[in-house]
Amino acid sequence: MAFIDKLLLAPLGFVAGVLAWAGLGGRALAADGGPVDWQIGFRPAASPTAEEIHWFNDFILLPVITVIVVFVMALLVYVMWRFSEKRNPTPSKTTHNTAIEVLWTAVPLMMLFIIAIPSFKLLYFADRVEEADMTLKATGLQWYWSYQYPDHGGFEFDAYMVPDEDLQEGQKRLLDTDNAVVLPVDTNIRLLITASDVLHSFALPAMGIKLDAVPGQVNETWVRINEEGTYYGQCSELCGTGHSYMPIMVKAVSKAAFEDWVAEAQEEFAAVKPDRNDLRVAEAANAAGPAGDQTALAGD
Repeated sequence: MAFIDKLLLAPLGFVAGVLAWAGLGGRALAADGGPVDWQIGFRPAASPTAEEIHWFNDFILLPVITVIVVFVMALLVYVMWRFSEKRNPTPSKTTHNTAIEVLWTAVPLMMLFIIAIPSFKLLYFADRVEEADMTLKATGLQWYWSYQYPDHGGFEFDAYMVPDEDLQEGQKRLLDTDNAVVLPVDTNIRLLITASDVLHSFALPAMGIKLDAVPGQVNETWVRINEEGTYYGQCSELCGTGHSYMPIMVKAVSKAAFEDWVAEAQEEFAAVKPDRNDLRVAEAANAAGPAGDQTALAGD
């Protein structure tokens, strides 16, 4: 069934990709930074890394995919017509053709080589920034994110998803958090990603970020946000029963507004260190079983 599903969905995915490539998919962004109806393709790029990813997809991957799909489809149509029982009553007994076998090995290798060069360049570009203006540390827990600002006094806070019953007008279900990550635009920001219990994944599609959060290991990437606005992401690793309830909410503001927010945040969060053994974490750990119990043991 899996093969049949892929066979049926492949043409739909190809059509969606072509529409997005042609600009017909509507890479739209809602006024509040959230998703929009009938959106196809990537979210609008909000960082240089996302712009590079979009370029790589639109001008490298999609043309290659298009050529391959068109060529294979034309070949299949020709074979069905040319070698039908009516036109070819006596089928050939040929089993090998050296030239064809060399070609169908060499040509894909050449395509992979063509894809590999810009791909490696993109990986290095997204890896880290040499000179960062500030650092943000994100820690994944079951099932929420904790954030620390090492360059601004080291204050930290937890960000829980806003429950359905507490949603205010304009807030997005499963996406808004009680505390938003506030970051300045036009700033090279080093992102340090880790976890305290199980594997998580820090993903912000509009910024081209998707990095695993591994317990006992700190992974690094970077971001430079182009425009002010609200951007959403989620944990993209199957981390337990609350996996779908640990969103990421980032508010990008001007540098002046960020400094004002930092002054307020230092007073609000610096004196209150997040309690990893609070009631919500204990309840989540009990619901998750042995894997969730690691939360209470992991601490900071």
